[in-house]
Amino acid sequence: MSDGSDAILARMMALHPKVIDLVLTRVWRLLERMDHPERRLPPVIHVAGTNGKGSTIAMIRAGLEARGETVHVYTSPHLARFHERIRLAGELISEGALTEVLDRCYAANGPDPITYFEITTVAALVAMSETPADRCLLEVGLGGRLDATNVVETPALCVITPVDLDHQAFLGDTIEAIAAEKAGIIKRGVPVVVGPQQDAALEVIERAAARAGAPVIAQGQHWHAWEERGRLVFQDERGLLDLPLPALPGAHQIDNAGAALAALRHLGADEAACDAAMTRVSWPARMQRLTGGPLADLAPGCELWLDGGHNPAAGRALAATLAALPPRETHLVCGMLNTKDVAGYMTPLAGVARGLVAVSIPAEANTLPAATTRDAARDAGIDAQCADSVEDAVADIGARHPGARILICGSLYLAGHVLRGGATR
Repeated sequence: MSDGSDAILARMMALHPKVIDLVLTRVWRLLERMDHPERRLPPVIHVAGTNGKGSTIAMIRAGLEARGETVHVYTSPHLARFHERIRLAGELISEGALTEVLDRCYAANGPDPITYFEITTVAALVAMSETPADRCLLEVGLGGRLDATNVVETPALCVITPVDLDHQAFLGDTIEAIAAEKAGIIKRGVPVVVGPQQDAALEVIERAAARAGAPVIAQGQHWHAWEERGRLVFQDERGLLDLPLPALPGAHQIDNAGAALAALRHLGADEAACDAAMTRVSWPARMQRLTGGPLADLAPGCELWLDGGHNPAAGRALAATLAALPPRETHLVCGMLNTKDVAGYMTPLAGVARGLVAVSIPAEANTLPAATTRDAARDAGIDAQCADSVEDAVADIGARHPGARILICGSLYLAGHVLRGGATR
């Protein structure tokens, strides 16, 4: 990132002492000063959920673009560069445009307190309101009800991907409480696509939709998606689709694909667009194969993967994905944040990982110490050690276990560090 946007983003970090502070008053204040960009967006698809938001958005985007539509996308966090968060009419925001819109928002906000996520979200809304496009995809940052993205009065469609335990300190410590926060994106009369849910979460979401008079398009009731003979089969009230499997690996991507297809069908997409949603989708650090670059060179002959999942549901999905791959001795390189349920993440992986090397996430204040990650892995029954860096961990596994499958995992922040380091050619 160049000094322009980097310097402004650094100043924005100092505007509010808390990283997360879930209220909307500061956002509304700045939106008013910026002449309400949220009222001037193309039709919005708003996506909340614990897991699968980014993958689902990526598939919806691929399908819409295959129809010839131009699409804005706002997602978080970024992996390598902040610019990844804002895609304008299909292209990542340029350095000049980002610097200019951040500058304007920073000046309009003045010295008033506002969190980094809040002010950068407003900047994204401003940029998207000033660039023509056919659709706008907004990913919730945290929760839903009080998230900075939850300011669009009448989106075209809402989507809620699977709800699970994560960010309990902010959203509540039960599935029901977290589901209520996610359901806070539901708007009066606006249809909501609902991905696979635990019964307790589904009940909460359906009650919120009923109160808002919002039509529900729910997995298991209004649509179904499953794998059959190496294909993805999707069925809804309009009929059956026989499609390629998603380009994103993992059985959990079938559920994400189902939600994306349900959204696309509601938006009028034809079979060709739905096919493209599966085949053209790209979403880094979600079981991403690293086929070349400095890290791969440290472990020649090994199979190298990268995944940013970081909660118990992600651990379960990752374990299922690894179990479905061709048999190969698997070792993990893992770094996590101290805000995560490390034991819940590790437990399902014990059945598929031969060993684990724990690392601290570089330049991350909230990293879990490598020794703590190692101890949690050992408690889960995984043979675990520590290393000073991802590079040392990969080289060590490659030397001691030639030909192994190596998966770097545990955090999007760790994944971002790997990608910034030029992990792929």
